[in-house]
Formats: sequence, C-alpha cells, structure tokens
Amino acid sequence: MKKQTGIWIDSSKAIIVTLDGEKQKISEIESNLENKIYHEKEGSKGTFNGSHHGSDENKFDKKRKNETNQFLKNILSNIKLVDELYIFGPAETKIKLEQKINTDKSFDSSKLKLVENAESNLTTNQIVAKVKKFYH
Repeated sequence: MKKQTGIWIDSSKAIIVTLDGEKQKISEIESNLENKIYHEKEGSKGTFNGSHHGSDENKFDKKRKNETNQFLKNILSNIKLVDELYIFGPAETKIKLEQKINTDKSFDSSKLKLVENAESNLTTNQIVAKVKKFYH
C-alpha cells in the first residue's frame, strides 16, 4: 500500500494526516513563529548608530525567516517516507512548503500531487475527511 499524506498548514501549525492502508496517523507540528514585533515603547522607530539605522522590523523579518525555515525543515523530516503528498491551507505558508519541497534535494518533489487553498477554521476531523476524499 502507498503511504498517502495530507498536510493542512498555516503559520501557526501543520497537521499531518498519513493514510497507510486501513491505518491513519495524525500528528501536529507547532511552528513557534512569532507573529508580532514587540516594542517596549510604543512608537519606537528602531535605533540610530551613526549613519546606520537598525530597525526592529528588520530583525523581526530575519528571525521570522529563520523560524519559518526551521518549521518547514521539521515538516519535511516528518514526511520523508511518504509516497504521495497533498498540501492545503489558508495562507502563504503552504506555498513556502511547496517551494521548500521543490528545492530540497533530499525530498522527491514528484510525490507532491496538489497544493490548494483551504479554510483556516477546519477541525482535525474535517482535515482527515478532506485528505481521505482527496485520495479516494
């Protein structure tokens, strides 16, 4: 039997559903992505050091990019042994995962069957049902 996997993903978590014959496995990976820039003083515009301007937003963007990359690597490490992959979710994180799959040399990108939009408020049961419907 083929290991068929579906991933519902947004910036906060990924829910991975793997169908293997009659068995199904559900796992969740939290992203730990920081979604806000925290300022001690509201209205802070960063810092100035001579002619160099250091912005909290630049630091945040760099940190978020690293956190996103780590999140996607964690997902890839959990789906190495799948035969078919279906990705869906509400935001752009699914596109970033698709790009990671297409550039990661250790993952066979031909396993990816479809990437599509989905609602952000799906329950785990709805996610499982959507994956089952996709493969059957």
